[in-house]
Amino acid sequence: MTLKLSDPIFTDAEASRLWMEAQRWPNGPVCPHCGNCDPDRITSLKGKAHRAGLYQCNECREQFTVQVGTVYERSKIPLNKWLLATFLIMSSKKGMSTRQFQRMLGVSLKSTWFMTHRIREALAGGGFVGPLGGEGKTVSVDETYIGGKASNRTYDKRPRKKMAVMTLVDHETGRATSRHLPNVGALEIRDILFTNVSRKSTLVSDESNLYHYSGKAFARHETVIHAGREYVNKDGFSTNRNENFFSLLKRGIYGVYHHVSEAHLHRYVAEFDFRYSTRTLSDTERTALAVKGAEGKRLTYRRTRDATHA
Repeated sequence: MTLKLSDPIFTDAEASRLWMEAQRWPNGPVCPHCGNCDPDRITSLKGKAHRAGLYQCNECREQFTVQVGTVYERSKIPLNKWLLATFLIMSSKKGMSTRQFQRMLGVSLKSTWFMTHRIREALAGGGFVGPLGGEGKTVSVDETYIGGKASNRTYDKRPRKKMAVMTLVDHETGRATSRHLPNVGALEIRDILFTNVSRKSTLVSDESNLYHYSGKAFARHETVIHAGREYVNKDGFSTNRNENFFSLLKRGIYGVYHHVSEAHLHRYVAEFDFRYSTRTLSDTERTALAVKGAEGKRLTYRRTRDATHA
């Protein structure tokens, strides 16, 4: 099934619920409270007082719907609008502004902003498991800086600190993983590399001293000397994939979002990571993967332990 904006799942709450159940529970309902998947121990509640799609688990005696245990949980916004917002983010190469979402979804600006951040939270990790690279594989690393030029401001032209983003790209799978760096240093970069990349990989970086000592821990460390106008070294290694990713990230931030808070930069970066890593998929497949990634993640106005109805 190829999704289109005219499909019922984007206009009808019941159709959207059935579609999401098919994506999340292809083999039947699963209790998000205890994990019970026995169809004989799960009852569909269809009384007049029950809303559509309500189930009861006969193991833990808890009730649930397909939205429980996802970023869509406890939302007063219809599920069809959530799915429409998810589809629009997945099909917009450089993202979509909150104001544009507000006009298209017909909800308040505050609700729209919160919806989009919940969806970005669902995209974190991309559903991928395990480190990048591996034996005989190549991972390139590079960093960029987000923030406008002081000379472009009408007033207060004092230099301001830019936000650093470091991106790892697996050359075999095309998977990208990015991290916001509050402080740019060799130790911070080493921790990210050792956590996300297999030591058996070939690491490719530019000539920056930030990667000099970390690179020794990998099977091979290739360097591209950008200061000497070298973009592919003599052995054919480059960081061009990282530069491609940065071009999309910056065009999205400068051209669509215009300004990104440092407190939320990691979520915007996760959005671009997800689209880049799934660029070979169709918009429909990408949306279905994003909906599955919404499971097990919550993002509330308050910490869930601080308020009963957060």
